Amino acid sequence: MKVLVADDDAGSRMVAKAAVEQSGHECIVAADGNAAWELYQSHRPHVVVTDLVMPGLDGLDLCRAIRSAEQDSYTYLVLVTSKGSREDVVAGMQAGADDYVTKPLDPFTLHTRLLVALRVTTLHADLAHYRAALSEQARTDPLTKLYNRLKLTEDLERLHSSSARYGHDYSLAICDVDNFKSYNDIYGHQAGDAALQAVATSLARQGRQSDGVYRFGGEEFLLVLPGQSASGAEAMLERALAAVQGLGIAHAGNPSGVLTLSAGISSYTAEHRVSNDRILNEADVALYTAKAAGRNRVELAAEIRQMVHGR
Repeated sequence: MKVLVADDDAGSRMVAKAAVEQSGHECIVAADGNAAWELYQSHRPHVVVTDLVMPGLDGLDLCRAIRSAEQDSYTYLVLVTSKGSREDVVAGMQAGADDYVTKPLDPFTLHTRLLVALRVTTLHADLAHYRAALSEQARTDPLTKLYNRLKLTEDLERLHSSSARYGHDYSLAICDVDNFKSYNDIYGHQAGDAALQAVATSLARQGRQSDGVYRFGGEEFLLVLPGQSASGAEAMLERALAAVQGLGIAHAGNPSGVLTLSAGISSYTAEHRVSNDRILNEADVALYTAKAAGRNRVELAAEIRQMVHGR
């Protein structure tokens, strides 16, 4: 572990540093509360052993500052007091301390506190890992391993806000597997799942690293294309549809004889500053236009097509 010792008494710092290092941990030291706060922010130690009374931030203020600054990590806080009164101990715990020791500092006592600190910080690290994994799982479609609608909502709101602030463009495309119900009827749902996985993999390979590909629901996929113009999005989707058709997944219920996609696109541009919900709705309408026009094609939203193609 990395341990920060904060104490304005040089002798106490020396004893604490020696005890920490003899316990097999890395130690950094500060001679006052302000220096300790700066070291905490730059090093993010696992444990802080802080004197109660010292110049600058005192031990209570330092504990409060650390607790306020914590995010996913957890810092074990040990308060050192020469008084050892009940009031000091209670005040320390209320400020966020996990434990306390009294002066003069006993190396063995500090060693035992560090053993506890190791267990606690390890547990918190494991919990943070599990929380992150659960958060990722909640935002991932289990079949295709693409992001799902929850992640789409978060990402799109963030992108739209940023684009509105800085005047950037972005495009959205909704893709739908053509005649997918008949595919399931002919080949079965297990084959349908495998087809969706293949389509998802193909779509993910077509985009740039900054693009997002999501399973929008059922046989629908949504592509979020930051910084992409409508014409650029149209060209990218043409390639994506060709790639899916090139997979050669047999589909006797489709006119082409293989699995294909249709896509609808809308864009957020300087001439079309509307809400992200409207962009989504326009892309959805464009998708239905593509379906009505014979499928296996890309259609721009009417509002965008006029700007790009003049019709």
